[in-house]
Amino acid sequence: MKIVPDTSAVIDGRVSERVDDGTYEGADVLVPEAVVSELESQANDGRDTGWEGLSELQRLAEFADDGVIDLKYVGRRPSSGETKGAGEGDIDALIRDIATERSATLLTSDVVQAEVAKAKGVSVEYVEAAVRGSGGLIIERFFDDQTMSVHLKTDTRPKAKRGAVGEMHYQPIADEPTDEATMKEWADDIINSARAATDGFVELSEPGMDIVQFRDYRIAVARPPFADGIEITAVRPIVKTELDDYEFADELRDRLAERQRGVLIAGSPGAGKSTFAQAVAEFLNDSDYAVKTMEKPRDLQVGPDITQYTALGGDMAKTADSLLLVRPDYTIYDEVRKTEDFSVFSDMRLAGVGMVGVVHATRAIDALQRLVGRVELGMIPQVVDTVVYIEDGEVHTVYDVSTEVKVPEGLFAEDLARPVIQIRDFETGTPEYEIYTFNRQVVTVPLGEGGEEKESGVSRLAKQEIEREIRSIARGHVDVDLKGQNRAVVYVEEDDISYVIGKGGGRISDVEDRLGIDIDVRTHDEKPSSSGQHAGANAGGQSGASGSGGGAGGAGEGVVVTPEVTSRHVIVRMDGHVGETVEVRADDEYLFTATVGRGGDIQVSRGSAIAEELENAIDRKQQITVVPA
Repeated sequence: MKIVPDTSAVIDGRVSERVDDGTYEGADVLVPEAVVSELESQANDGRDTGWEGLSELQRLAEFADDGVIDLKYVGRRPSSGETKGAGEGDIDALIRDIATERSATLLTSDVVQAEVAKAKGVSVEYVEAAVRGSGGLIIERFFDDQTMSVHLKTDTRPKAKRGAVGEMHYQPIADEPTDEATMKEWADDIINSARAATDGFVELSEPGMDIVQFRDYRIAVARPPFADGIEITAVRPIVKTELDDYEFADELRDRLAERQRGVLIAGSPGAGKSTFAQAVAEFLNDSDYAVKTMEKPRDLQVGPDITQYTALGGDMAKTADSLLLVRPDYTIYDEVRKTEDFSVFSDMRLAGVGMVGVVHATRAIDALQRLVGRVELGMIPQVVDTVVYIEDGEVHTVYDVSTEVKVPEGLFAEDLARPVIQIRDFETGTPEYEIYTFNRQVVTVPLGEGGEEKESGVSRLAKQEIEREIRSIARGHVDVDLKGQNRAVVYVEEDDISYVIGKGGGRISDVEDRLGIDIDVRTHDEKPSSSGQHAGANAGGQSGASGSGGGAGGAGEGVVVTPEVTSRHVIVRMDGHVGETVEVRADDEYLFTATVGRGGDIQVSRGSAIAEELENAIDRKQQITVVPA
């Protein structure tokens, strides 16, 4: 008896199985070199099937040494082109040819290989493919009703996030660390069970990383060299909600059902964004809208009527092109993170598809600001007209987004009217923010009833822009005081008065026209002693007004810093002082006031007067200090 096993039969151990039961005792087992090549390739890629197949060949060699079978390796190794075409049947064709030439029986666990062999008149023995994996999940035992995720890694104790939504605790769930052999067993079980089960699939498979969807579990399996050890992260939703479970349910239902809209669901990780998105998807589907999802990986728990799409060929833009042919009424996009994601989201929305995007953001307004610079400013309300911010599993804030041509809040000159994006509280209709261009910059200004908020928003911005304009003209120190919403007093050196005002007042009039603010120019000697405050700076550390003194803190106070000069900025590092307003001084001589940005630094654009003054101080080796303003 002559037997030619193909790759599937060797991997499943079907040859040694039949030798053990006596079926193939004394048989000639002819192993094609094409099978060896394919197993070697799989093993080199770190795939378990390759290693299992090589172990089977070693068992056959032992049988041959014992004289139970006659083992030979026959045929030629496939070319690189044939190896690349393995998925199209090139390797299988080589194996069938060997069986034909040797008048042997082809042993296979591949149903397609068996059917093709029969059609070609080859003697074939087909055996069912081995069931791999447990059929369930071994790690499922770590989950209980309040477990959202399980975290396993070689040589560490298993941990889990457990608790109610918004009150999760990361805690150990076993006393002993997990060894590498156990982790490998669990990882293999996850992959094999997902491939074999009808309710599971491998979403992504790359060397070192597999993403699996198995029932309602999303599981990431990382291996070396991508990770420094085998790591398994399994996530499962612990609640499934309906839109009625949330605040503003009636209003949101009416808004979503009225027409296709652009919605951003925002919140921090674990806040319940995806759970809310699922509730929205189910509501829209029940409201007779055709709903699809775009996910990578697919893990939203939605009903069978909602088709879940992933990245087509690894590219969500291709998925979007396909969906535009399907013409859904609404598409749930989970998650919108990168610039390409925002571009796809915008294109589909502007094509008339209702879009619901899930984004990470720590504030409701931050979700909208992520569109700035990625979408033309005037088109933002056409792309997103609703922002829903989720916190601790509840709807915390809902914003209505619209455009209005008006004079921005805090400015009064009629010729300063421009398109302004208004962000209103959905419940009260009260304007919360305005986004518009001011002096070639896109700014987001918070609106509040109190004077303190106005000072931190419009007034600070106005001071900054006045400072910038006057500093470009004046040669000495400049200080700015706002007198109401449409008037400012600028204090300059006496020698700069005529230069700033210009012939016949023409130069200062040009500045007033550009900024829409009346400006009174005076000398520093005319400044009242009570006006010791200096104009501030924006969150990115742009210059505030400069003066000859003033501000909090005396000599010797503050933190000594060493500014960093880059090609575009002078940067003052102030880690641990994010959001604080400070004064920057050189040898205790006041330079400017700024607010420490989110990155923990103050950035001053090179080429500005403030930057030049700071660089001159650095060149003169003056001590640069920062004191609270």
